[in-house]
Amino acid sequence: MIKRKQDFRYIYGPVASWRLGASLGIDPLSNKEKVCTLDCVYCQLGKTLVYPYRRRTYVSTEAIIEELKALPEVQLDYITFSGRGEPTLAENLGQAIKAVKEIRPEPVAVLTNSSLMIRPGVREALAGADLVVAKLDAYSSICFEKINYPQPGIEFDLMIEGIKQFKVNSNTRLALQIMFIEENKNHPEEFWPLLDYIQPDEVQINTPLRRSPVPPLSPEEIFQIKKCFSIYNEFLPEERKIKLVSVYDVKPREVISISDENTLKRRGKYKND
Repeated sequence: MIKRKQDFRYIYGPVASWRLGASLGIDPLSNKEKVCTLDCVYCQLGKTLVYPYRRRTYVSTEAIIEELKALPEVQLDYITFSGRGEPTLAENLGQAIKAVKEIRPEPVAVLTNSSLMIRPGVREALAGADLVVAKLDAYSSICFEKINYPQPGIEFDLMIEGIKQFKVNSNTRLALQIMFIEENKNHPEEFWPLLDYIQPDEVQINTPLRRSPVPPLSPEEIFQIKKCFSIYNEFLPEERKIKLVSVYDVKPREVISISDENTLKRRGKYKND
């Protein structure tokens, strides 16, 4: 039996993503409140009220798979773990990724804020995905504190090391997503040493186009930032060149969502992903 739109609790969309095409979301947290390790100034989900101090299972893998099996026929480019907070807080993330890949042909992506990637168990879980999009909005500890407001125990240098270790020890494609706002827009070249160290496959240049307490940068400002990264790319050997994409580069195609409007709003999907 095909479920009605409002019956799906853990899957949502698909949303028209500028990065991933038609992306069906999976929320492995599915909490009424956002559950996160950061309190980013631009977050479309609002303030972080629940700061967890350990990973746990919020939604069973069986419940996620049950909903996926009831999914009506829909054209997808990616199945993406995201949702109301930081998905790596779900202790069963790796198990859920594996289970999804056993029943669905689409590649699996995970959108993470990178804060827990220093933990070997988190890196092992993420390695099961086809693509990991790791947030990196800051180029220094001071910038990290100003933009991302981490919970106690989350340190910038350890976060960078966790991303690096994932890149070195995994075959999963790694993209860095950088959200540019007023606080970091004037220093894109400060990210160059981090790119040298991490060596990502892709850099996604973003700015808050969804409902947010922080205004987005203009297309002209984002163009100049992308130009800065293009200059960096020119110094790299061919085999190390990084794919660059910005939120203003691609107009997402229209998709038909299985989710009702309230479900999408709870997960911050006011505009294109």
